[in-house]
Amino acid sequence: MIRTIIKRVVALAAILVGLAVAGVAFVGWVLVHPVQTRIGNGPVELNAQAVTFRSDSGASVAAWWCPLSESRGTVLLLPGVRANRLSMVDRARFLRRAGYSTLLIDFQATGETKGDSITFGWKESRDVLAAVDFIRKTQPGDHIGIIGSSLGGAATLLAYPSLRVDALILEAVYPTIEVATENRLQNYLGPIGRWFAPLLLKQLPTRLGVSAEDLRPIDHIPTVSCPILLMNGEKDRNTRPDDARLLFSRAQSPKQLWVVPNAGHVDLHEATTAEYEARVLAFLGQM
Repeated sequence: MIRTIIKRVVALAAILVGLAVAGVAFVGWVLVHPVQTRIGNGPVELNAQAVTFRSDSGASVAAWWCPLSESRGTVLLLPGVRANRLSMVDRARFLRRAGYSTLLIDFQATGETKGDSITFGWKESRDVLAAVDFIRKTQPGDHIGIIGSSLGGAATLLAYPSLRVDALILEAVYPTIEVATENRLQNYLGPIGRWFAPLLLKQLPTRLGVSAEDLRPIDHIPTVSCPILLMNGEKDRNTRPDDARLLFSRAQSPKQLWVVPNAGHVDLHEATTAEYEARVLAFLGQM
């Protein structure tokens, strides 16, 4: 009788472990799966021109180019994970009112830019390089700033060779993919969520051809030579304020850190619009 009970407990445990492993594998597939969607025409008030340019990621990057004839500079707007250029439209609007041209892009595997997988900044970093090159060829001599949200900021830091731009604004950027994974699993599963992080991270080489060691923005931020403004939501549980402080500690001066009151992960502009815009414009004004 006891032996039968033990066998059943062991069998049940094996089933539960199998289900957990299968669940983590499914989550891994969902996280990297392309999020393609039709974007449509750009906002009229931005005078947005639909453009495409080739990237070493293998993609033909779809974008909106929103030039001003006498601009104060150009700002490249980079969306977060699984988002597209639509998420950056409100930023483009206030930047245009302040006299800046903007370029809004869809990263590979998102929006109208095709790709096989979302790579958490690895291939997307090549899209950033291509976008900066597009600006340099289109607006030679312009000062260039970047606002990168979440994955957009990570891709900016992972770009190699390091970007030659005049200002970086990085919002909610993970320091390492390990930290990003552990935070998210803990959010959904509680303290035991961290136990499953290695199972997700071990899928990286098979699914994406990269390792966790390749996805460490914290190792790249010391090479940035232009001024940096780091922002993080006070209530962000995906990239926590302490993660931002760690990233900030590795950056060269001049640098600034703003923990945005009452903001979460990618709602910094919405959470405190007036102060956000004032800080961004003051920072870009130093280009």
